[in-house]
Order: sequence, then structure tokens, then C-alpha cells
Amino acid sequence: MLKGLMRRVGNVLRGRTTLDEETVEELEAALVQADVSVPVAMEMAQQLRERAERERVTDEEGLLQLLRDEAYQRLAPHEGEIELADSPPTVILVLGVNGVGKTTTIAKLAHMFKSQGRNVLLAAGDTFRAAAVEQLQRWGERVGCDVIAQKMGADPGAVMFDALEAAKARGTDVVIADTAGRLHTKVNLMEELRKMGRIIERANGRPADERLLVIDANTGQNAINQAREFNQAVDVTGIAITKLDSTAKGGALLSLTAEMEIPLKLVGTGEKLEDLELFSAREFADGIV
Repeated sequence: MLKGLMRRVGNVLRGRTTLDEETVEELEAALVQADVSVPVAMEMAQQLRERAERERVTDEEGLLQLLRDEAYQRLAPHEGEIELADSPPTVILVLGVNGVGKTTTIAKLAHMFKSQGRNVLLAAGDTFRAAAVEQLQRWGERVGCDVIAQKMGADPGAVMFDALEAAKARGTDVVIADTAGRLHTKVNLMEELRKMGRIIERANGRPADERLLVIDANTGQNAINQAREFNQAVDVTGIAITKLDSTAKGGALLSLTAEMEIPLKLVGTGEKLEDLELFSAREFADGIV
């Protein structure tokens, strides 16, 4: 997992024994190119320099270890796990803009719960995209989960209500709800998310147990804008990062956690159903070099 992540950042320190002004500037530039925001990149590079001087680190491996430690310390407080409700069904509302891998993440999450011995019901809340319901139904068949769906253009809130009623009748452990991929700037669509949240709260006696925002690791700094807008709409409880493989830069996570207190919970690292893991700050930090 995370092999080669932000490799150019680690490469700046290779062959160096001190952090002079030129190296600090190169490190800042490499962090920015890896999607870390400019203020966070400058802060990280400066803190790294100060710690190297204070601890008298004068070798390449020592500098690389300081970089690992800096990334780990920034991310470790934000590690999180999927919260399961004491009284089922646990309801997970999956959010995100188009193209980030929401449906695939839902399938992987369902597979994970199924492998733990839990029964799972999927709710096809994306009623706007023609192929969305069929796509979720195909994943449901593959994973072995029933899918509650209505026709295209149906009220997503009604789909959610039907899914919760079915879950209660069947004694379902977990309900995972898809939502229409939407731009975070579309006010009317964000209001629809709020409506779905209210329906879940009325039908289940509490808000959705998880409001999981899916973010593409290649999104860059726009990930922060997405998180901010979705959080204002539905109070996001966790983030799932997709496409965090050897091609992703992933530095936006450092900026995201610097600005917001949303836990990083899941990481998608490939196309297989098994390619979903709990987020690990340690593995992320080690992946830098």
C-alpha cells in the first residue's frame, strides 16, 4: 500500500546531510507538487529544518526519518474506523462528486462487512444517472447483497425509506446507501442530501451512523473544497480515499487534516474487492520515501 507515494519528496533529501536554505526550498516545492498546500508545505519544511538542527541530524537516513515522523505526527490523530451502531441497522451514507469511485467503494465496503459475517443491504440512492442503479445491482450480485432500488428519477429519499424498512424487517446489520454524484457547488443537490439525512433520522431514530465522503487521491487541493461543502451539508464523519496507488500524489491529505477534523477512515488501493483498507498514518508516512 502507498508504494512510491510522493517519491519526489523523499528524493529531495537523498544524498543530503543538512537542510540548508536551498534544500528547504526544494522540499517545499516537492511537497507542493505532491498536492500539499503552500502554507502546510512551508510549515513542514521549516519544522523539519528546526528539528534537524535541534537533534543534530547529519545523515541522509536521519533526514528521511524526520520527514516520515513529521508526516506521521500530522496524520496519526486523524486515523479513524467505521463506526457500527449498537442497535442495527448501521446506516452508511456514501457521498462524493462524480468520478471519484463511490460505487466501487460501496462494493468493497459491502464485501468487507460480508467477510466479517455481517449481512448487508444496498440502497440505490443515485436515481439521476441512467446506469447508476444497474451498476449498483451488478455489484450487489457480485458481492451477494440485495439492492433496494426504484426507477430512474425517483425520489432518493423514498428509496432510502424503503431500504430502512426492508432492513428492519430482515434484521439487516448494515445498510450502505449510494447517492448521486454531484458537484459540491450545486446548492439544490446538496439540499437533497440534507433531506436524505432527515429521512434516515426519522426512520432509524438517529442520523446516518456514517456519512462517508469519497475523495480521489488525485484530486489535489480541490479535495479540501469538496470536504468543506459536504461537511456543511451533512456533517461528514469520515473520508475514504480512492486511487491511492503508486500513481497518486496524495499530499492533499496533509492539507485536509491541517484544516479540518474529519477522520481518514478507508483507503482504496486497487480494483479488486479486497483492495480496501483502514487508513494508516504510518503506512502513508513510510510511503513518502
